[in-house]
Amino acid sequence: MNQSIGRRALRAAIHVALIGAPLGAAWAAPEPAPGPAPEQSPLPTVVVTGTLDQDSAITQAPTLTPLDATQPTSLISQQFIENNIAASANYDDIVKIAPSVYAVSPNGPGLMENQILSVRGFQDGQYNVTFDGIPWGDSNDFTHHSTSYFMEHDLGGISVDRGPGTAATVGNATFGGTISVNSKGVLADTTLTPYASFGSFQTQLLGAEFDTGQIAKYNGSAGFIDAQSLSSNGYLDNMGIDRKNLFAKFATPVGSDVVLTFVGMYNQIRQYVGLGTTAAEIAQFGPTYALSRDPTNQNYYGYNRDLINSDFEYIGLAANLGGGWSVDNKVYTYAYYHDGHNGEDPNGFTPNVTSYGNNNVPGQILENNYRSWGDIVNFKDALPIGDLKAGLWVDRQHNLRSLQEVDFTLGAAIDPLYANTPTGFDRALTQVLTTVQPYLQFDWKPLPGLTLSPGVRYDHFERSVNASVDVKSGYAEGYTTQFSSTLPSFLAHYEFSPDWTAYAQVGKGFLAPNENFFSYNKNSQTAVDPSSTNLSPQQSWNYQLGTTYQTKALSLSADVYYIDFNNLIGSETTGTGNVVFFNQGGVVYKGVEVEGTGYLGMGLSLYANATYNSAKDKGSDVQNPGQWIANAPKSTGTLGLIYNQGGWYASLLDKYVGSRYGDVGQQAPLSSYSTLDGALGYTFGADAPVGLKRAKLKLTFGNLADTHKIYAVAGTTAGADPSGNTPYLYWTIPGRSVFGSIEVPF
Repeated sequence: MNQSIGRRALRAAIHVALIGAPLGAAWAAPEPAPGPAPEQSPLPTVVVTGTLDQDSAITQAPTLTPLDATQPTSLISQQFIENNIAASANYDDIVKIAPSVYAVSPNGPGLMENQILSVRGFQDGQYNVTFDGIPWGDSNDFTHHSTSYFMEHDLGGISVDRGPGTAATVGNATFGGTISVNSKGVLADTTLTPYASFGSFQTQLLGAEFDTGQIAKYNGSAGFIDAQSLSSNGYLDNMGIDRKNLFAKFATPVGSDVVLTFVGMYNQIRQYVGLGTTAAEIAQFGPTYALSRDPTNQNYYGYNRDLINSDFEYIGLAANLGGGWSVDNKVYTYAYYHDGHNGEDPNGFTPNVTSYGNNNVPGQILENNYRSWGDIVNFKDALPIGDLKAGLWVDRQHNLRSLQEVDFTLGAAIDPLYANTPTGFDRALTQVLTTVQPYLQFDWKPLPGLTLSPGVRYDHFERSVNASVDVKSGYAEGYTTQFSSTLPSFLAHYEFSPDWTAYAQVGKGFLAPNENFFSYNKNSQTAVDPSSTNLSPQQSWNYQLGTTYQTKALSLSADVYYIDFNNLIGSETTGTGNVVFFNQGGVVYKGVEVEGTGYLGMGLSLYANATYNSAKDKGSDVQNPGQWIANAPKSTGTLGLIYNQGGWYASLLDKYVGSRYGDVGQQAPLSSYSTLDGALGYTFGADAPVGLKRAKLKLTFGNLADTHKIYAVAGTTAGADPSGNTPYLYWTIPGRSVFGSIEVPF
């Protein structure tokens, strides 16, 4: 086989195995055939038919930087997810293994919304999360609800991109990176796959997936539908969850030059949610203390509950337009509907008192409903000297939000005691968010092995608010604000050899202020012009250098980065669950990241990653040097072994997170910790007895050392303790867990 042809085939197969479908596709490509490479088409095929050699550092790697990477990137394969991750988990539980990632899931895998997901010190809302290339997020602060959308069984792979990307990397917060979640490919054969999982915290998951296989009379179309039901008591006391999820996907070729994809997801959650526990309560009642069963307390589980319904749908079109031109377009919508209840100050010191009685339990009822509609389109013209790329992302989101004070003793009667208004409202508003991002980029190949990619993206963001009760002031306000920026980028990628490449990247980042900053202090009920504020958007310049090396025996990558960041928006969470935002000024992020996998032979591989990270504000002078920002570990690392041979799979991986501060101003110091996780599984071959062919058994183990350290600050109590202090609320590491699962395809 021609070496360059074989290398192209290997890279294509690796991409499919690790990350699933490329942007614009909803399925994976088949195994490349040996021999001369066919003319490349922009259209992927519909089904997965190929397999890869498992005796390789490339395929066994838990995370991998591909040879064509243009920024620090860690690909997490579908194979790793299927073999190592509990069936209840979400994307946050998966990406925590990647370099520079710090994740906090206090109630067990997938059993509560992620509380902290930090990448290089950037917090949720400061980086993008995409699904099959579509950016999505919350209305008020651009964050993401990890339990409300996609489940482990429907994922094809995840990419953690630690950088601004190219001009074609659209999203509201590109400077902090992108977590790209991809749906899995459909199967070539008609298959019914029931599956089940049971484990710690009385967790059970039941599901079934039906794959149509390729339908000959519809030109090889194929799809699947997957239904799941999850229930668990959770690790923390009285914090149970019940979740239903339905996911469907269908891909159909239209002639030889067009492929259509249809994806739909519906998710429903009923859960009881705490807001953290004080150190004194942890010491007195243990690390699992969260909610109680005492209806006279604000932390009574019946007062702290959520009902959340969400959905996500898109129609994708990938087409070969002729003359070297191709197009990839997705029209989408997604929604999130949240009805929530919580005590006024669960596990805090606010006394039981309302307008109706000195012993009545005060609380809050919130509503957060939004729907986004959008389109993302990418054009490419394959020219002899490179690829010309252009595209556009447009998104419009409508949001209704309210928060009202109530008396739970009287069945949620409206209570104005703690409210901004006599009607009991702390906020009541509607808002419309509009994002428009066109881009242009040229991937110029002036020399063999060298690609230079200058590009520019224009980011326009607009927020219109109509508030009968504003978030902070309590007055009625109506305003429209606009923020725009031109974002240039440049990268260089060079192939030293078929196994070794390097890249250099510089790019500008931008993020409009979140909704919480559009509240203006007033001394009277006279309206304030929103344009009078001196608030500035967050902006950055990112500089990165990296290299990656790959052979069958060794996969190795390293990078350095420096990010000059202005107008960082910081936040604190109070005991009532309210998030207070403020401008921290400038921050410098810098560090070194290394990851690698070595294949030792006989199915065994050694994996490691390590990072040194610094994230400090710029300070004001020599006497006031830069201070660490919150939730930014000084280092991270992972070390472990993977075995994969003869149907058997086993892993033992230890994740380390260095010391950090849980609050701004270098307050609430938190010590380093590590969690040792493992997996053991067996997959029957096609020659197994009837009923066991391709069946899979799996055990996953979490926190084998059973450590219970405090590993994150949840916020602060709303009221002061008897000594006059406002204590912090904390999350502790979930204790040792084991989950078993089985799936049997027919």
